[in-house]
Amino acid sequence: MPNPSPSIRKTVAEIVRSFECPVPRCGKLCETARGLARHQASKHPPLSSDDTDNEAAAGQPHKQVHSKLNGVPVNKDGIPLPEYTKAPPAEELDPNNPWYPFEDRLGFDFAHHHLFEARSSKSKINKGLDFWRAAQIQALQRVDKDASHIPWTSADHLFQTIDQIQQGNAPFTTVLFKYTGELPENPPSWMTETYELCVRDARQVIHNQLATTEFASQFNAAPYRQFLPNGERVWSNLMSGDWAWRQADEISRTVKGSNGAMLVAVVAGLDKTTVSVATGHQEYHPFYLMSGNLTNEARRGHGNSIDPAAFLPIPKVSKSEKKTKVYKTFARQLYHACIAYIFEPLRKGMSEPDLVRCPDQHFRRAIYSIGPIIADYPEQVWLTGIVQGWCPKGRSRPEDLDTPCSERRTHELSDALIEAYDPGTLWDLHGIRDDVVPFTHSFPRADIHELIAPDLLHQVIKGTFKDHLVEWVMDYLHVEHGEARATEIIADIDRRISTVPIFPGLRRFAEGRDFAQWTGDDSKALMKVYLASIVGYVPSEMVRCLAAFLEVCYIFRRNAITSSALKSAKTKLTEFHELRKIFIETGTRSHISLPRQHALSHFPISIIDFGSPNGLCSSITESCHITAVKNPWRMSNRYNALPQMLVTITRMDKLATLRRILSNAGLLHGTTSFGTALAVLGDSDSLGMHGWEGDANEGNDVEDQDEMNDLEGDGVLGAALDMEKEVGPLTGPRLASSVRLCPTQERRYPKKLPDLVRYLGEPQFEKAFLEYLFAARHPTEPPPDDVNITARIKFSGRIYIHHSATAHFYAPSDMCGTGGMQRQTIRCNPRWRGHPRRDTVFVAESDDPGMRGLLIAQLIVLFSFVDNQSDERHECALVNWFPTVDTDPDPDTGMWVVTREKEEGVCPLQVISLRTIVRGAHLLPVFGDSGRLPESFSFTQALDAFSHYFVNPYIDYHTHELLSG
Repeated sequence: MPNPSPSIRKTVAEIVRSFECPVPRCGKLCETARGLARHQASKHPPLSSDDTDNEAAAGQPHKQVHSKLNGVPVNKDGIPLPEYTKAPPAEELDPNNPWYPFEDRLGFDFAHHHLFEARSSKSKINKGLDFWRAAQIQALQRVDKDASHIPWTSADHLFQTIDQIQQGNAPFTTVLFKYTGELPENPPSWMTETYELCVRDARQVIHNQLATTEFASQFNAAPYRQFLPNGERVWSNLMSGDWAWRQADEISRTVKGSNGAMLVAVVAGLDKTTVSVATGHQEYHPFYLMSGNLTNEARRGHGNSIDPAAFLPIPKVSKSEKKTKVYKTFARQLYHACIAYIFEPLRKGMSEPDLVRCPDQHFRRAIYSIGPIIADYPEQVWLTGIVQGWCPKGRSRPEDLDTPCSERRTHELSDALIEAYDPGTLWDLHGIRDDVVPFTHSFPRADIHELIAPDLLHQVIKGTFKDHLVEWVMDYLHVEHGEARATEIIADIDRRISTVPIFPGLRRFAEGRDFAQWTGDDSKALMKVYLASIVGYVPSEMVRCLAAFLEVCYIFRRNAITSSALKSAKTKLTEFHELRKIFIETGTRSHISLPRQHALSHFPISIIDFGSPNGLCSSITESCHITAVKNPWRMSNRYNALPQMLVTITRMDKLATLRRILSNAGLLHGTTSFGTALAVLGDSDSLGMHGWEGDANEGNDVEDQDEMNDLEGDGVLGAALDMEKEVGPLTGPRLASSVRLCPTQERRYPKKLPDLVRYLGEPQFEKAFLEYLFAARHPTEPPPDDVNITARIKFSGRIYIHHSATAHFYAPSDMCGTGGMQRQTIRCNPRWRGHPRRDTVFVAESDDPGMRGLLIAQLIVLFSFVDNQSDERHECALVNWFPTVDTDPDPDTGMWVVTREKEEGVCPLQVISLRTIVRGAHLLPVFGDSGRLPESFSFTQALDAFSHYFVNPYIDYHTHELLSG
């Protein structure tokens, strides 16, 4: 096992011993030792740092790039190239046969289909080859010829061809580990067994990722600091954080010849998973690697931006053996030895430049650093060598984790404590194990306590929200009301959740929140609708507590976080910490000092260091389990599956890389022999706009995935400028938005205005339409009264009804496409899946921030027409308004309350231009004291059954940012 430098430990230990408290086993560090901690804090910012603003003058460039490690392109000899030099061609395909080692495209498509799309086992591939051979024999017999050539005789023959692919090659090898301590007289089996680490060359994995041309627009060659035009700092990708900047500073000082090099932060992810068959199961511990130079969008989009680099061995022992100290020590030392071995190929490149090819096809000289580590709390405990229940980053005690001004843990401080105190004192007073040395101790510029990344999934979404707050609310109801009454209330809360209005991309909980198997996506979906469902059943302090948490959560989940947003999150986090005491005061909880919840306090400094947490979330690694573990496992024969899985992973990586190269070369444009042809026939965009209307899907209550889509672009700024050309200057909170009717015109409706009014049964439509037309023709004149309007405005043209529209808007802080653009389908259909659906929308009123500059309207009719006087085409909507009830949001939920506009029992309607619509809005009923909802109540009735509604800021990330002003 690697050990820290003895000289460092001796020096630090002497300082600690010289000034430690004279009281035996006190465990307190005194003056000089605290000076040591302050010295370390100068290199590692304190946990409570408020330094979120950096100097930047208004109007200066948005991006400040590091002056030393700025990723200058070089040639193959490492010599810097002149500016604007074109990148050399890749030359990765055989000019005689670009499909090599396959004979032609048909062979490549066959292999790609069976491994990627069908995930076929060996027996199924053999059956497919038999069908192929039989079909060709039959066809050739008809023309009286010999049997044709089939490229492979069996699945094994096919696999031999795939194994010849050189592109994307990073094979697994096996390294053996074994217990080397003293053996007792009758040693347990784990002491004599040999453990296999299945590992790839980490350097080759990173090289393959960086050489992927698809990431050319999702790649940062240098650390940078990003600012808004007003000088406000913005954190987004890993390279925009202060950690990358500090690493570059240290490398420029300590690594000879590093000027002009590129910092490559190697991000790691650990996440144990299980595959099941029948009643048994098998555990695997994949270890993922990814380049921190790729953007958060690239990592969330997967491809080969994140790859399994190893499978860590998991010793299997009896429950009694698992509790012994000697086994616990061995298991942890094995864990760190394996991880150190994984990073070993990168060690040389940490102290001298390594030539790599980047997504833009330029060569650069890379200096590697171990970057942030993505892990859930149990893995964080193992990684940092601390005691369960303690914080891996700070020194707060388990019973009071959220104490302010906690000192940051560092390697140097841990070494000093280990030398100064006995193991019992270390365990009880400092939460440190003396039998484990973290793997980062032997690598330059790496401190595991600094590198633990914030984890949105397990610490915020599933941890604090689902496992803590939601369960605490249920526990409170049982404590306050007893078992029988609590069961009734919880059932009604579930009905409330199941009856919220539909919205694009919203997962509908048909049975409420009470179901057995929860995923991270389920928890995210529940966040969107949970707050309104508990109002009236829990104290206002409890509602405010959840509202404060949701505000913090939605800011942390943004793709770009400004210094003002981070300051707001800190304020709300303090409010949350104060309000959650209600769970203790009501007897629901005895304490609230929990590691996953405490981790929230580390998010602000982690955002400053590592950028937006959504690029370092364990949801990324969990979703990779499907392609890296579960699919390869299903393709194995289930016996001794891991070696088969490793070969499958390698083959799939090779095929995927070759496919990307062929696509870039223009050889895969158009449809393939298999599934792509179906995708072209059923384009998701056309389905999303107008392909699923009417009764075809009646009864299907699953949300439409096509109703919320990412749009690619040339970067968020370019996308915003394109939108500005279309809709005018970008002002206010709306930034850029464009709403257009779908191309389909519904044919069954009459086209003339009087006939259409009768058909729709909307007598107000004619007057509202004529008022709109008058305002369009005479914008400076006041509208005439009802009597004169028909006399002054004549319209003989045709009106076309549409059932949906699409909103395109710029959402820089949303988890959306690389262009920062989002597309949302808005529906107004009298019979959508068997029920009327009339969505609600935000309408721009002024440039005031948040809801103060917006109105809420419900779509009654979507239509278009051409003015027969000016020949101008208009896209419009007949709407009913939902004005706000008060001048401020609800004090408990923080959400704005609206009510349907009515005059003498009639809802007045108005025609507006679609150009005034910003995007879809989601309303949640204010259930109040309305009593229990009947079992038959449907979500399709929700927008008509209540008098007041909350404007839901948590329906998605861009809506939260929009309403935050």
